[in-house]
Amino acid sequence: MGDLLGVAVLGAGHMGADHIRRLDRVVSGARVAAVADVDSARAEEAVAGIAGVFTHTEAEAALDAPGVEAVLIASPGPAHEEALLAAFARGLPVLCEKPMVPDSAGALRVLEAETGLGRRLAQIGFMRRYDAEYRRLKALLDDGRLGRPLMLHCTHRNVSSPPGFTSAMLIDSSVSHEIDAARWLLGQELTAVTVLRPRPSSGAPDGLADPQFVLFETDGGALVDVEVFVNSGFGYQVRCEAVCEAGSARIGDDHGMLVTAGGAAGTDVPQDYLVRFVDAYDREVQAWVDAVRRGTVTGPSAWDGYAAAVVAEGGVRASETGTRVDVGLAPRPALYG
Repeated sequence: MGDLLGVAVLGAGHMGADHIRRLDRVVSGARVAAVADVDSARAEEAVAGIAGVFTHTEAEAALDAPGVEAVLIASPGPAHEEALLAAFARGLPVLCEKPMVPDSAGALRVLEAETGLGRRLAQIGFMRRYDAEYRRLKALLDDGRLGRPLMLHCTHRNVSSPPGFTSAMLIDSSVSHEIDAARWLLGQELTAVTVLRPRPSSGAPDGLADPQFVLFETDGGALVDVEVFVNSGFGYQVRCEAVCEAGSARIGDDHGMLVTAGGAAGTDVPQDYLVRFVDAYDREVQAWVDAVRRGTVTGPSAWDGYAAAVVAEGGVRASETGTRVDVGLAPRPALYG
């Protein structure tokens, strides 16, 4: 490995371009060695001003580019399985944005492929585990001072949904973050899901069931509820309150600069996840680079990606049928503890 870890970035859209910027300007110990995107002009634009980067329209060409030692997957979810398996075949460590794979069957194939290698190569991009507030809440719950967690109340709001966003994506794209965060915060698996759908907001595109109210049950006897509202119109808000036997703790309240003028007071509300979680993304990628340079892989695993896919799939089914859906996971391989 050279002085700088050579990273191939797959996908140069909104998320991929931001990771390219991060690897080039923020993270230490790494460089962008190659970029792949089906839109060659978009790939070229994302690396403008960065020397020595190979651009391709095919993912595998980027993996085979000179100097590539690791892979960051930021392409659309349906392309992730093929890219992960290609990276595994080359022995390349991977940071894969969520969802690891959109469907549980594909996620299980990825899990089995990595298990067959006998070592971890994949870290999955559940960046909330790297957010300062979430880490403080995790430490507080692990400390036990508040007693046994009973409930998590979660809020997930976006300004607006992108074109092509579906009712199912409220669960398998947006709420997938809460699925992982709940599993991580509580140290419990989610075993059942129920979804309630109020009358859609007038701000939602025709045919989109937005908002939705999602209720998860856990194997530790806790409940997790999530309000997901992707066309709120006013801002990007992510909150979580843990209610325990001896107290509660809440994160995600807006504590930005308070401006008072003209007889009114207010604060800025983030309009984008890349604004709200910019520090978390920075820490996530830095931690990944540092681990890879040490010859290890840490952070959320392929098992976490698989579990999120299974639970999300159950959530979509619950939303579509209006029924409570049980969630069952395959046996957990020893590789993942």
